Amino acid sequence: MSIIALGLDFGTESVRAILVDSEGCEVGSAVSSFEHGQILDALPGSEEPLPERYALQCPADWIESAAVATKDALASAGLSGDEVVGIGVDFTSCTMLPTKRDGTPLCELEEWKSRPLAWPKLWKHHGALEQADRMTTIAKERGESFLKRYGGVIGLEWFFPKMLETIEGDRDVAEAAEVWLEAGDWFVWQLVGSHCDQLVRSTCQAGYKAMWSAEEGYPSQDYFQAVHPKLAEAVANRMPGEMRSPGQVAGHLSKQMATRFGLPAGVPVSAAIIDAHAGVPGVGAAEPGTLVMVLGTSSCHMLNATKMMDIPGVAGVVEGGILPGLFGYETGQAAVGDAFAWLLKLLNRDSFDDLAKEAMKLPPGAEGVTCLDWLNGCRTPLMDGAVRGAFTGLGMQHGPAHLYLALMEASAFGVRWIVELLRHGSADRSPSGAGESGVPIDRLIATGGLPHHNRAFVEVYADVLGMPIEIHPSTQGPAVGAAVLGMVAAGPEKTPFSSIADAASAMAAVPGDQRNLIMPRPERTRAYESLYDRYRQLADAVAQQQI
Repeated sequence: MSIIALGLDFGTESVRAILVDSEGCEVGSAVSSFEHGQILDALPGSEEPLPERYALQCPADWIESAAVATKDALASAGLSGDEVVGIGVDFTSCTMLPTKRDGTPLCELEEWKSRPLAWPKLWKHHGALEQADRMTTIAKERGESFLKRYGGVIGLEWFFPKMLETIEGDRDVAEAAEVWLEAGDWFVWQLVGSHCDQLVRSTCQAGYKAMWSAEEGYPSQDYFQAVHPKLAEAVANRMPGEMRSPGQVAGHLSKQMATRFGLPAGVPVSAAIIDAHAGVPGVGAAEPGTLVMVLGTSSCHMLNATKMMDIPGVAGVVEGGILPGLFGYETGQAAVGDAFAWLLKLLNRDSFDDLAKEAMKLPPGAEGVTCLDWLNGCRTPLMDGAVRGAFTGLGMQHGPAHLYLALMEASAFGVRWIVELLRHGSADRSPSGAGESGVPIDRLIATGGLPHHNRAFVEVYADVLGMPIEIHPSTQGPAVGAAVLGMVAAGPEKTPFSSIADAASAMAAVPGDQRNLIMPRPERTRAYESLYDRYRQLADAVAQQQI
């Protein structure tokens, strides 16, 4: 019988179930959209508008869609389910929610379903801007040691600012919350049915989104008390569970969930991982020095290195946060696919196919049009959700293709800025080489759906960076990564693998002679040197204007 692992990949609008065998064959997959999608305008059944910057979800959608996708994937593969030896889960983060001790989300209870802050806050929920700023200020004033691991800034998308937002915005909901946790941890908890005191919290999610480290744990009670006494109380008393790393067993599939998912009871379930971070094992990148770019609605860039560096503007550095034995660096851009979707809507177009052909006929620089891609704020390097983007240099002679090329270039310039930060530990404007104070980047891999559907976009990236970019053949890097973790959770007794690196190499790596490389075009790379300076000048001007 084949040895197969199930990966469940939770995105912004849907969940994908993928079945991967021990040799890396994707034997079946299916996608199921969330019934309520992103809750951006009003709560289900209500016409009352939500506040600006809110982005919520329905937890019942996660269970139902995952069950549907799993059954459909098994059916597509012609499998009974008995072949599945392990389950891995990746989830958008930080998506978080308040529940009762039995795991019931507050939003599913009649008395709380009309209160927005009782609902899960999606990763892109930006309602906690003021709380994040205040938490950063207090941490700096106190000289908190954890802050250096996050580039000196606490992100407004993170766990504790969102928690504090509820405490300050709806005291009754905060008092009713008996457990606060990440959605990925909640979903795993529901799969295994453990008591809340034994629920497993992911070291990946906690390390990158809740300022946790193996050495220090969460920030101190003194710090939380300085921020808000109710926050300190909630952290002390309403965050039960134990920490485990992705790939470690969080529990075993309960009989109830086994019936619902069409799987045998008792299958090992891995601790959760952040969706983008699952892309690293999902493309077989088990070595340091490879920047994995997961390009989708937003983008996350993960880099493993052999040393820990404090780099301003980097969203997080966690020892073992992505792969054991290495320091995992995370950076990102808040709007990529979202920004392209916005432009399509603005231009009243159905696709970019024809527009891409027109755009790529234009010279670098879109004939004077420059874009700043902060349409949903700036993650790296500013960690500021309040800043906004811009188009400049527009004239009557410019059309849709100019806007599209300028937006692609802006996204690529943002990645170049990130590469410079990592390599040099500062905003040095040379894209090549590794400075003494930085970490090496020797290889670039792009994964996610966007690189496969938008080759022009990747070509612009290669030109701007002056480096080859490998497009991994799987369109579902994070989902495959989740399956890798599920395989590892099954253990060496049932699988050929004793580590994540071994499983990732066997299940997801691409041999060197089979890699799909997008090569930079030297003449365009040279042209982008001065255009990158123009982008950085615009970024400086806009950031100063909005401070």
